[in-house]
Amino acid sequence: MFKKILASVGIGAAKVDTVLETEHLQPGQKFQAQIIVNGGDVVQEVTGLELALMTRIKHDGENGEYFTNHVLEKWSVGERFSIGPGEQKVIPFEARLHSETPITEINAGYNYSFVWIETGLDIDLALDPSDKDTLHIYPNEAVKTCMAAMEKLGFTLVKADVEQGYLKAADFQSFSGCYQELEYRPNSQSIFGIQEIELSFVPEAHKTHVLIELDRAFRTDGYVDLTIEHGQVNLSALCDQLERLFA
Repeated sequence: MFKKILASVGIGAAKVDTVLETEHLQPGQKFQAQIIVNGGDVVQEVTGLELALMTRIKHDGENGEYFTNHVLEKWSVGERFSIGPGEQKVIPFEARLHSETPITEINAGYNYSFVWIETGLDIDLALDPSDKDTLHIYPNEAVKTCMAAMEKLGFTLVKADVEQGYLKAADFQSFSGCYQELEYRPNSQSIFGIQEIELSFVPEAHKTHVLIELDRAFRTDGYVDLTIEHGQVNLSALCDQLERLFA
């Protein structure tokens, strides 16, 4: 009885650990993992097991900026089961990352982009032991080429973060409840009077949409957008296209 009471307040409870086949992924990519549940000091009923794809998003409040955790996607795994003291259960798992998963592997002066998978157990009358696994998210070829084009045009990536909200343009919109912004500034005075450019990406299966916010001197901010077909990624053509949009 004493051990059962301890387990009910989270002492000696079962623990969970998700082991990913790889932590290096791209948005929309499939991944595989093994969910390992280790029993505690007593027999326990696990009523559910959940994985969540998480990121950290920025809010603009009355007292300034602050960050909160945001669920990009959530998966329920397996059925109810019992696990005894010292017992181990291994549950195979496969899923696909949300296509709007923020990129974390960015060479920016300030990078506030983080992504991880959080795993938790639902145990009757117990606290929920959880496990966090950091992911390294890389840009797809379209995004990578767009970033290379910005450098070629004389812009430096100074900051990357993830903000609360949705993106919408004539031909696309986002769905994850947050969007990543890559903030660029010109290396020298821009012939277009541009002081700052912010890029946001909405990838799909065969194309990536780009929403571009232009901050020009003595003018209000403006928005333009473009779509990069994944089968037609070309650095030189993209540089020409961006120059026309910036003019």
